[in-house]
Amino acid sequence: MPLSRRSFLKKTSYLVATGLVAPHIIRANPSVLGANDKVNVALIGCKGMGWSNLMDFMPHPEVNCVALCDIDNNILQSRAAELEKNHGMKPALYGDYRKLLDDKNIDIVIIGTPDHWHCLQFVDACAAGKDVYVEKPIANSIAECDAMVAAAQRYNTVVQVGQQQRSSKHWQEMVKYLRSGQLGDIGRVHVWANFNYAAMQPPVPDSDVPAGVDFETWLGPTPKKTFNSQRFHGSWRMFWDYGGGLLTDWGVHLLDMGLWGMDVQGMPLSVQATGGNFLYPNGAHETFDTMSVTYRFPKHIMTWENNAGVETGPYGKCYGVLFRGTNGMLVANRDDWEVIPEGTKLAPTKMVADYQDHRDHVTNFLECVKTRNRNTACTIENGSLCAKYAQIGNISARIGGETLVYDDAKKKFDKGEANKLLKPKYRSPWKFPNL
Repeated sequence: MPLSRRSFLKKTSYLVATGLVAPHIIRANPSVLGANDKVNVALIGCKGMGWSNLMDFMPHPEVNCVALCDIDNNILQSRAAELEKNHGMKPALYGDYRKLLDDKNIDIVIIGTPDHWHCLQFVDACAAGKDVYVEKPIANSIAECDAMVAAAQRYNTVVQVGQQQRSSKHWQEMVKYLRSGQLGDIGRVHVWANFNYAAMQPPVPDSDVPAGVDFETWLGPTPKKTFNSQRFHGSWRMFWDYGGGLLTDWGVHLLDMGLWGMDVQGMPLSVQATGGNFLYPNGAHETFDTMSVTYRFPKHIMTWENNAGVETGPYGKCYGVLFRGTNGMLVANRDDWEVIPEGTKLAPTKMVADYQDHRDHVTNFLECVKTRNRNTACTIENGSLCAKYAQIGNISARIGGETLVYDDAKKKFDKGEANKLLKPKYRSPWKFPNL
């Protein structure tokens, strides 16, 4: 009779502890979960998308939420009460994710923390024998992306990156249409995102750390700073130490669709970006409220545009992806996609979304966990690719708009100044993962 996955891990833990088997061998051939087996899930980072992700796990009867972790005890207690009230579950509560990972009964970890924390938590979760659902972008630097891919491969981790559009039927149908060739030769892909939240109001003074918040842990490996409400919940992604603005937020989702539609699986020939804080020059944000990026490929270009602080855009869409072909163009966002013919060369076509992408993404992940299939709808390798596209755009703009060539095999740019932004310097006692 085959072992359950949990029994397998328990039996092999002794071998690892005694040095009779290397840690990465644990995940090589765990047995498939049975139809009635429970899947124990834990969440790290409970405020925003982490909680939304967990809520898409809860309708699955096999899922049991056994642990929550957050550095804000107010959020932690509130989410625990909500989980007990609505789902009848009383999870263990943690302020330190490392203690959560010590629980051998946890099968899956959801990482919904700010971007600067993803890498350490992900690598540690893989090493602890957990499968991982990690929010996008997978990391806040190119070196961290590489470390996460290496960890997932070493420990044979099943990973789903929270780029849920990969599980959306209407985006899948869009890709089929593009691959059919009906649009003709595609010479340009244009991606844009305009959102109010990315342009902040003028700076506010530093203040005391709110009661119940472990701000030192929130900072983690980033430089020591005093507390400021504009660098905390939600707005942290507009500061370089923690995020990359609209390009690493919405950009990762939308660039992913541009790359998928054109079947691009590697880095571009070059990238050139310009940006600045022109719309709201007195805003507290460090990331750019106005930005343009051009990615060059052998037979087409892909461009990115963001204008923060406004919510209008091309074709009546504040965000979207456009594919320009010789026979017409296709314009898409999460609501629908539509083909606009060039003259009479094509028939108008339109498909509307069913808005089940989040739920379908989680379902796909759970199925892959049960069958030990690492080829999820959005693998760690694809998450890394999209995050790197966002990062190289930001890096080009941050060093003054220089055209850059990034060699993904050698892990370096052709210009030394850009290489300084490849890897963050972790603040002691945190150490960059060594894999």
